[in-house]
Amino acid sequence: MTSTFSFVGWRKYWFAVSAISILLSIGFLVVFGLKFSADFTGGSLIELEFAQGAPPTQEVKQVLTSLKGLSVQSADENQKLILRSEAQDEATHQATLATLRETFGEFTELRFDSIGPTVGSELRRSSIIGVLVTLLLIGLYISWAFRKVSEPIASWKYGLITVLCAAHDVIIPLGVFALLGQYYHWEIGSGFVAAILTILGYSISDTVVVFDRTRENLLQHRGEDFPVVVERSIRETFTRSVNTSLTTLLALTAVFFFGGESTQPFALALMIGIAVGTYSSIFFASPLLVTWELYRKS
Repeated sequence: MTSTFSFVGWRKYWFAVSAISILLSIGFLVVFGLKFSADFTGGSLIELEFAQGAPPTQEVKQVLTSLKGLSVQSADENQKLILRSEAQDEATHQATLATLRETFGEFTELRFDSIGPTVGSELRRSSIIGVLVTLLLIGLYISWAFRKVSEPIASWKYGLITVLCAAHDVIIPLGVFALLGQYYHWEIGSGFVAAILTILGYSISDTVVVFDRTRENLLQHRGEDFPVVVERSIRETFTRSVNTSLTTLLALTAVFFFGGESTQPFALALMIGIAVGTYSSIFFASPLLVTWELYRKS
């Protein structure tokens, strides 16, 4: 890091990176949408693996005409089939497997999920409410925790910027999963919601570390220019933030590659969220605080 490098001084570049990432993520969400698993949509999902290659999806649909709302997708270079339909009871599930075996030969059932539409809708609503309530409570807590540092930034601004950063860190993983859902059929399930809540906690913790150092430096260096205090605070916490994130990312990388398919979406969401959260806590949150203060003075 050269002496000319400045976290605060170069904030326009960091804001540009964040803006581009957010716009791309929102674009993916609008164009592709999210593929919700049966956890949220209700219905049944069956994932099958064929050793000799999966049969054509159209032929599968012709065989299973009795299933309502049936959609069939191939995956993993045509080695797997993913079947979605209205909720099936166990008898219908077994009859479906028997019909497929009689027609297309042996296969391995990798997954079967079945959730009623009412339960799925309730889970989705509860997840959204849970995330929003978490953001609200965190913003209120940060505002309260920084209440004794009223100059030059009001405490509620710390809380608001923390919430904005958390939203920044959630939108980008959502955009990535919209893209993955479109091309690799990755779905959003209850595990993804757990990952999002974890990202919120991790991201906010990183942001608060920098803000707390800023609070300490404001008390110790009264009268010093606010941008200078913020720059010092970021530099003092930079190594801690990066080292903590790298350690966590190494563990998650191991989970992603060796933990099995069921844990991959959870691990990848965390990897993206933690990487983005580390970026935002260093390059977005505190520089935004400075920009807000300079705008107020202008």
